[in-house]
Amino acid sequence: MRRLIDHHFGLRCCVCVGFFLFELFVCAVTHAEIPSESSDARAQSPREAVESFQAACESGRYAEAAELMDIPAPERQRGPELARRLHAVLDHYVTVDLDSLAEQVEGKLDDDLPKDVEELASVVTDNRTSEPIRLSRIGTDGHWVFSRRTVQRIDRWFAALPNGWLVEWLPEPLLRMGPGKLAYWQWLTLPLILFMAWGVGTWLSRITRALLKRVASHTRASWDDAILARIGGPLTLVWVVALLAALLPWLALAPGADSMLQRVLRVLFLAAVFWMLARCVDVAEALVRTSPWGSGPATGSLVRLGARVSKVAVVIFAGIALLSAWGYSVASLLAGLGIGGLAVALAAQKTVENLFGAFSIGVDQPFREGDFVKIEDFVGTVEVIGLRSTRIRTLDRTLITLPNSKLAEMRLESFAARDRIRLACQIGLVYETRAPQLRQIVTEIERCLRARAKIWPEAVVVRFVGFGASSLNIDIMAWFLTTDWNEFQTIRQDLFLEFMAIVENAGSAFAFPTQTVHVANLADEHPPNAKLN
Repeated sequence: MRRLIDHHFGLRCCVCVGFFLFELFVCAVTHAEIPSESSDARAQSPREAVESFQAACESGRYAEAAELMDIPAPERQRGPELARRLHAVLDHYVTVDLDSLAEQVEGKLDDDLPKDVEELASVVTDNRTSEPIRLSRIGTDGHWVFSRRTVQRIDRWFAALPNGWLVEWLPEPLLRMGPGKLAYWQWLTLPLILFMAWGVGTWLSRITRALLKRVASHTRASWDDAILARIGGPLTLVWVVALLAALLPWLALAPGADSMLQRVLRVLFLAAVFWMLARCVDVAEALVRTSPWGSGPATGSLVRLGARVSKVAVVIFAGIALLSAWGYSVASLLAGLGIGGLAVALAAQKTVENLFGAFSIGVDQPFREGDFVKIEDFVGTVEVIGLRSTRIRTLDRTLITLPNSKLAEMRLESFAARDRIRLACQIGLVYETRAPQLRQIVTEIERCLRARAKIWPEAVVVRFVGFGASSLNIDIMAWFLTTDWNEFQTIRQDLFLEFMAIVENAGSAFAFPTQTVHVANLADEHPPNAKLN
């Protein structure tokens, strides 16, 4: 309770201090010394007339500004009021270009207007008609003032202003022009509008995400929930920009200031959009990392690289879009980026080839780190898949480094990708083996194979295939449901020992390359005493 009282008391103190500072500001502005100028406000040229009128109004000297207006006699007492209203009309409708006004006493002589008449700008009314704001040359000395016809239209133009009632209600010191061609009341209101837009935008952002979460909860995908959890900041900025765009017209800014703030709002909106895209890249990276394809060690570096490249692309496009929204021409910038990109691509051609080779290996995944592979004429274990090259450890414990661009074009064979291992061998029996023995050996070997627990029973081949030069040949082929090479070696060893026992039990033997030489007895054919011719 005590903390609540202290908080309430502190809040009241802050409010009182704020009002006190505001009163000091108003009093300081009200009692500020106004530069004293000559009461003779007669302008000798159209430019001097407009320049003097604006300077007098911005300093709060509306009575002096009224002397630069051709006011009918019955309305003379309303001179300061009409000057203030005309100043408000000029601030809202016209961007005054003093350089376009004549400096000569006689004004411009090459326009289509009557002599001693100059046109400053035009005001487009609600019925889409254009009404000119003109100056005329009057008096015996020929000084320039705002024309009587223009003065007669001031009340109607002022009534059409969206903030006319506010200008009438505010005290005169707050209507004076401050820095940046903004009145003091506009400078005081602008932070209030920003604070209001930010508070309401934050609230609307939370409501929007809550509604979208309800929709996303009815879907099976998880990416939409992840995106909603990451776009709180960008969505708030979008709502703030939208609210500022709706509230700024109430300030009735001058055309120059209004166009500047509208440009700032466009830049902020584009920044929010690209900020949201960058958050989506983060979500996509996280989803790919948790997927079966991206969880492997071979694709980890590729996923990180892809995310970084995507973010860099988002930043580049954001910069180009922001510069374009700010009013800069991006055609030359795009041309420069194209030429620079071409130069970089030519200089780093091999590096780019290896980089795309790494992407190709990561996408196709012909092998992963730790796989035992055969590439061209050597075999080994893949140790590292880098962005430029891949390193393979051979059976001799040497390290072979292959560029990814070359590796992507080679014949690759991955032993880790097989789902079973094949046993293929041929045994040869001696020619003394009889047919019943051979038939028994074939039958027993097939039975031995099928009795194995990890045999793939759909393809067990044991066949007598032919007569060799020194043996009777039997082909043996079978597949075992294992991917562990060490386990397969143990199975193969046990089978070979059983094959030896089967051959021995059948009374046969394994053949080995032999050659029989028959020597003829020459003594029987040619007696010792025979004479050879």
